[in-house]
Amino acid sequence: MCCYACEQTLANLEGQLGVKLFDRRSRLPKLTEQGHALLAHARAVASEMDLLKAHAKGLASGLEPDLSVVIDVMFPMAIVTAAVTAFHKNFPLTPLRLHVETLGAVIQPILDDRCAIGVLGALPLLPPQFTKERLLEVRLVHVVAPNHPLATYKGSIPSTELANHVQLVLTDRSTLSEGRDLGVMSPRNWRLADLGAKHAFLRAGLGWGGMPSELVRSDIARGLLVEIAAEDTPPGGFVLAMYAVYRSHLPPGPAGRWFIDCLQRHSKLSPPRRQSNSRNTNGYTRKKR
Repeated sequence: MCCYACEQTLANLEGQLGVKLFDRRSRLPKLTEQGHALLAHARAVASEMDLLKAHAKGLASGLEPDLSVVIDVMFPMAIVTAAVTAFHKNFPLTPLRLHVETLGAVIQPILDDRCAIGVLGALPLLPPQFTKERLLEVRLVHVVAPNHPLATYKGSIPSTELANHVQLVLTDRSTLSEGRDLGVMSPRNWRLADLGAKHAFLRAGLGWGGMPSELVRSDIARGLLVEIAAEDTPPGGFVLAMYAVYRSHLPPGPAGRWFIDCLQRHSKLSPPRRQSNSRNTNGYTRKKR
């Protein structure tokens, strides 16, 4: 019965394809020349069917159709890259949509249902309906180019002196931080929406500003930037705590939960940072209209 059913299946397949796949003149059927030519395609189709079944099984068990994540520009990109690489290996059929923003622009996509998870600093903008999970701390430093006037100061620089120079400030592209100026010490400031542009402007000597220490460590070591200290800098410098956040009534599914756990694991493997009181020195603000 089984052999008859197999014979019928093969006959139906040959009828659909319009070619003879097997030579049945011997006791054991052998692939014809046309059958050999189509074998690679048949294996590819079988493999795709296995992936389709695996994907469907995952979706049936609650796996997200895709995962959208928004990351604060201050979060170490090396950790994000490691987590994304591992995610791709573990969830090859789940598309990942990754956005990089800052301040309220990290929160807004979650409120708008455009992203399920956010990774951001501990700033006074997080709505009460959000759940947050601690990841790590990022040390922030004030830096200037070696030819900048502030680079010649020894010790702490008075706030009155900092106010005399252009401060490069990272802007917020959302409206959530309207009316807030976080870490802005100088009335003379330039608003930049991109951390890479701010980094380049600092190196060009166009102003002073705060940056993640890991991002400018090499520049400081090579003499391309100089770390300066404001008079209110706490011992050990400024530290920004970073959290994974999501809306409490919409917790992450299996893929999102795995991604947060992966970020936490890689955060624990990152080099330890000096401890201090958490304060913001980056010069965040919302872009003025």
